[in-house]
Amino acid sequence: MTNKMIAFGHNAYVRFRVGTFFLRSPLLLLLRLYWGWQFAQSGWGKLHRLPQVTEYFASLRIPFPGVNAPFVAGLEYVGGLLLIIGLFSRVTGLLLAVDMIVAYLAADQEALHSIFSDPGKFYNADPYTFLFASLFILIFGPGKFALDYFLQRHMEHSYHMSAAHGGTRIRSGFPDMYT
Repeated sequence: MTNKMIAFGHNAYVRFRVGTFFLRSPLLLLLRLYWGWQFAQSGWGKLHRLPQVTEYFASLRIPFPGVNAPFVAGLEYVGGLLLIIGLFSRVTGLLLAVDMIVAYLAADQEALHSIFSDPGKFYNADPYTFLFASLFILIFGPGKFALDYFLQRHMEHSYHMSAAHGGTRIRSGFPDMYT
């Protein structure tokens, strides 16, 4: 009786894992679409108010505000669009995460310093959800509903075709990063 219960529990757990595996890419797609749109809107707003953003950056003592304001605006706008389509997603996630860390350091140091003493202040700060979404894409990748996934599959197909016809085979050694 005990062995049957263990087998039943194991089979149920395996089915549960398989079922949740199929939710991974749709979740990543929704995350990319929503937060990509949020980043794109934020960047678009900054691009259309560059004098005010430059002045704000100067008030925060961010070096070279005249250069950094359009850079950050462009990064958020283009990065958001790249997240939406799932192109260069991990690099974009890294750049946007750094952008949000700088936002914490420059504009909300009190929230950053209270990460352990008052976590509510940290995760209620404006950069938190943007940072979380960026790190999520950086760590888990864009999923299967992304241009990155299709480009990787195309490159793997080209690699196998080249190898089949005696071409030079160069393999990166990296695991499948998008599934």
